[in-house]
Amino acid sequence: MSSTPFLDLRHIRKEFGSFTALQDINLEIRKGEFVCFLGPSGCGKTTLLRIIAGLEVQTSGQLSQGGRDISLLPPALRDYGIVFQSYALFPNLSVTDNVAYGLVNRKTSRPAIKQRVTDLLKLVGLPGSEAKFPGQLSGGQQQRIALARALATAPGLLLLDEPLSALDALERIRLRGEIRALQRKLGVTTIMVTHDQEEALSVADRIVVMNHGVIEQIGTPLDIYREPASPFVADFVGKVNILPARVAAGELRFGSMCLPCEGPDREARIYLRPEDVLARPINAGDAHVFDASIDKIEFLGSYCHVHVGSPALGSHKLMVYLSLNFLSEQSLEVGSTLALKLLPERIKVF
Repeated sequence: MSSTPFLDLRHIRKEFGSFTALQDINLEIRKGEFVCFLGPSGCGKTTLLRIIAGLEVQTSGQLSQGGRDISLLPPALRDYGIVFQSYALFPNLSVTDNVAYGLVNRKTSRPAIKQRVTDLLKLVGLPGSEAKFPGQLSGGQQQRIALARALATAPGLLLLDEPLSALDALERIRLRGEIRALQRKLGVTTIMVTHDQEEALSVADRIVVMNHGVIEQIGTPLDIYREPASPFVADFVGKVNILPARVAAGELRFGSMCLPCEGPDREARIYLRPEDVLARPINAGDAHVFDASIDKIEFLGSYCHVHVGSPALGSHKLMVYLSLNFLSEQSLEVGSTLALKLLPERIKVF
């Protein structure tokens, strides 16, 4: 993967009247990279994608793709394929005609179109569907056809605008894996907009976390999850426990617990992932251990969300992940007491 930006966004700003949708967005995307724009509804991620596509015009800022300034180019002169949330297939056209739409506009020969459609339908797992119409296909099949249509002209950039949000949970998981495998096979630079953190973590090379029109953090899924740059990122990506604390005299104090902490005295909040509180046989002399009682168990299959309270935490509760096997082996249920161990190096203080 080249380190030279394939897509380069500089100081992108977008205003709708008095409302600022995007503020000073700077982003470089490398050729062959799979990048997810992740954030809550209204954070500006779809607006940014539409600006890249030329479907919206930025109020200010520059865009270049492959070294070419595309800041003011109309969509037809930009090099991308796009898949929308709603599929946007032509209901009165066959699968062949839907997939071939961009090729026909480019005056591609009939034999070449026929071969390209056949190859693409095989690529997306729907060989033999040429004569069908969108209404005869499931949602997941329609999305595959939309993907084939977007790839038909062999674009340098693939844009996906929440392509899986209309599908059921199992189909979403299946299709996101197929999209990622297809992207790796083709090596096409891809940007996907999503509000689903699990989706972004599972497919992206890098994630761009957005909030209120700004980029909060850019990083690999592991960076975003393990090293959040702000309270918003820590809270938005993955489950997290948030506890009030105080830094005083070189210590981080929460409940009756104290941990070493550098910095000036201040009020703070600590962010701790459920998997960073361990439940296991504790060795004598282990540090950062406390007794807790189980208040609630949420069964999620092979593991459970277990909510606990402890005098060590004061009035605050923690959620921890425990495997179903562990709960069964230890005969743990609501009201049971167990020893827990904090991993202080995993605590984030903001």
